[in-house]
Amino acid sequence: MMAEKGLLVLFGSQTGTAQDTAERVGREAQRRHLRCRVQALDSCDLANLIHEPLVVFVCATTGQGDPPDNMKMFWRFLFRKSLPGSALCQLDYAVLGLGDSSYPKFNFIAKKLHKRLLQLGANPLLPVALGDDQHDLGPDAVVDPWLVALWEKILALYPLPPGLEIISPDVRLPPKYTLHYLPEDCPEPEGALLQPAPPRGAPCELQPFPAPVVSNQRLTAPTHFQDVRLIEFDIAGSGITFSAGDVVMIQPQNCPEEVQQFCQLLRLEPHRRFVLQPTEPGTPLPPLLPQPCSIQYLVTHYLDISCVPRRSFFELLASFSTNELEREKLQEFSSAQGQEELYSYCNRPRRTTLEVLWDFPHSTCAIPADYLLDLIPRIRPRAFSIASSLLAHPERMQILVAVVRYKTRLSKPRRGLCSTWLASLNPEQGDVRVPLWVKKGGMKFPADPGTPVIMIGPGTGVAPFRAAIQERVALGRRGNCLFFGCRHQSKDFYCQAEWEELVTKGFLTLFTAFSRDQEEKVYVQHRIRENGKLLWELLSTENAHIYLAGNAKQMPAAVAEALQSVLQQEGGLSPLEAEEHFTALERSRRFQSETWS
Repeated sequence: MMAEKGLLVLFGSQTGTAQDTAERVGREAQRRHLRCRVQALDSCDLANLIHEPLVVFVCATTGQGDPPDNMKMFWRFLFRKSLPGSALCQLDYAVLGLGDSSYPKFNFIAKKLHKRLLQLGANPLLPVALGDDQHDLGPDAVVDPWLVALWEKILALYPLPPGLEIISPDVRLPPKYTLHYLPEDCPEPEGALLQPAPPRGAPCELQPFPAPVVSNQRLTAPTHFQDVRLIEFDIAGSGITFSAGDVVMIQPQNCPEEVQQFCQLLRLEPHRRFVLQPTEPGTPLPPLLPQPCSIQYLVTHYLDISCVPRRSFFELLASFSTNELEREKLQEFSSAQGQEELYSYCNRPRRTTLEVLWDFPHSTCAIPADYLLDLIPRIRPRAFSIASSLLAHPERMQILVAVVRYKTRLSKPRRGLCSTWLASLNPEQGDVRVPLWVKKGGMKFPADPGTPVIMIGPGTGVAPFRAAIQERVALGRRGNCLFFGCRHQSKDFYCQAEWEELVTKGFLTLFTAFSRDQEEKVYVQHRIRENGKLLWELLSTENAHIYLAGNAKQMPAAVAEALQSVLQQEGGLSPLEAEEHFTALERSRRFQSETWS
């Protein structure tokens, strides 16, 4: 075992932070001459985990204490009752969690993983480390000292052979892939980049369905500050099926102006075609890039040039820099001491990768094309709650999209990549398509047609409930109760006519809270308290289920508090009993929530 110096770094990552940190561990292992593989937990062969001597886990926690999507299969496997208590007794491990202490289940996944590995006989090299987004220096405040301690432990287990030194941080590691340009006169394959392969089975991330956009309608008044769209896709022939509560994943792309600017800054020729070759034999190629591929395709569909760059970006960019002033600044941003300054330069104003490249022109034009995939992460798909039912709209799918646009101290407003791109699509200008696939959502609606459903969906949180109400109405189910909140009845009351028609027909009980239409602000939680008698009746005598969706900051806690006060006022429970009753509702899945930040 000592001769085979193998380290496996496994990550569970939703937004890319855990993956970025896992790759940092991988680079540091390379500098210590350790053979290291870095992969997502779900792409690891779990049966082989029992033969791994040394594993570092880097895990985020999402939503309400849930595992990230790319570790869900691993999570189910790990908690199998059939696993013996000594299954992992030869495994040395360390767990690093990345979370946000403003959420109630802070780093829940890392804590639970550490506990479970101990139960299965694994040997921890270090206590579990819990990085926190809320810390002034971000998660690195925990990650940096933890990594120092980790390498001390690992080098004690696997000392460097005599004569070998740790590779200095000043030495640049080789790129993951090399980019081989094809001769300019090499014939273009017939439509290879444009023709999607015939679908095999249901569409998925590696094979999305290019869905035509049927309509793109603004739901908010032209004078309202926020642009919210109802977008409809044609999914005929895709093999896609979904039910209320499911989520559609959409793969966005960069806008042509930014792609052009990026190519100019880096002196890249957009039409040039290349093939990728891994530097280390056995490294898989990025699955979402065609081979051969054009620079234009790579920058438009793959490189996330509008994301806020991470510390690792500055570290690598500094190594290319030939300009002393720029290099010093980049090195400061990538040092532990420079994290506060990096935060105020980059994270607080939400400065994009492309804007940073503009600020460091000498370093940018020195970036070798081979390092593009090491320097810039891939564009991640975005999740949207599906806002329609196949029973009401066969072969169609609709989503509600709030276009993300806000000001920081930078002169140019910040824009969300996916929502801005979707809002710009105009189906009247020809065949407009969006790559998408469907994922099972976290919310499940009751199978029993007699069970009433109480839905609380302020803002675009109403999307999954529109799907549920359409589905239930198509099946003739009454007992649908909706609490909807927005700012103004006249400006952002989405789908108003639709709701009012269902109220008239007796299919829907509707409670609205328009926060800015009167002197004192009124939110959905106020309407819940006002209608406590009805809610208690539905809960206590009719076994109603409660669903909550929307923005994750203050709203969920305020709604939970309002529901508990109803349990006290109407049900006569003490504060402690109300809290226990509410927890029991959550446990039995009679209260479900899906919130996002």
